[in-house]
Amino acid sequence: MRYDLVIFDNDGVLVDSEPISNRHLAAYLTELGHATSYEDSIRDYMGSAMHRIHELVLERSGERLPADFDDVFHARVFAAFERELEAVAGVADVLEKLAADGVPYCVASSGSHARIRVGHRAAGIDRWFEDARIFSSEDVGRGKPAPDLFLYAAERMGVAPWRCVVVEDSPLGVQAANAAGMDVYGFTAMTPAAKLVGATQLFSDMGELLDLLV
Repeated sequence: MRYDLVIFDNDGVLVDSEPISNRHLAAYLTELGHATSYEDSIRDYMGSAMHRIHELVLERSGERLPADFDDVFHARVFAAFERELEAVAGVADVLEKLAADGVPYCVASSGSHARIRVGHRAAGIDRWFEDARIFSSEDVGRGKPAPDLFLYAAERMGVAPWRCVVVEDSPLGVQAANAAGMDVYGFTAMTPAAKLVGATQLFSDMGELLDLLV
């Protein structure tokens, strides 16, 4: 292994949640009077912590989102996860191999702890992620593109940042990994390669990842 720790983003990397969550986010923002298409949501919010959504809406409209926005949004998305969510194709094989080989790994996500756990259970990958391997933007002061979350995950896992690699599919995540001084492999299954500028490597199929790591 070229690295002592593999840090996975969650949405779009481990679970195929981005289409579901951005569809519901666009619909809810539009319902509240902030016209947002699915494409707008992907462009502006993919990979973001919830606070970024609030900040961008306030900046653009001068209006604050309702106090219960996060709770309502998560309730809608979690219900959809239970009906529709699947693991990213090939990711179970990657996790199985890392676990079998004793390679340290974890997840560091802009999503809440509740979102991560609901998604993992629905997608059937929760057996690979006990609590000690799960890190959320809730654990730090700033979400991506700040490096705080990745640095926190590395510290908790006992690995120096330069010995870590991050697996990401969002521009914000690539920026955060770069700021943390970590290599980052950009997953282009959903995100155009041109938007992952700064990635150490690009790959489009999860089956390619294990070969890149050695």
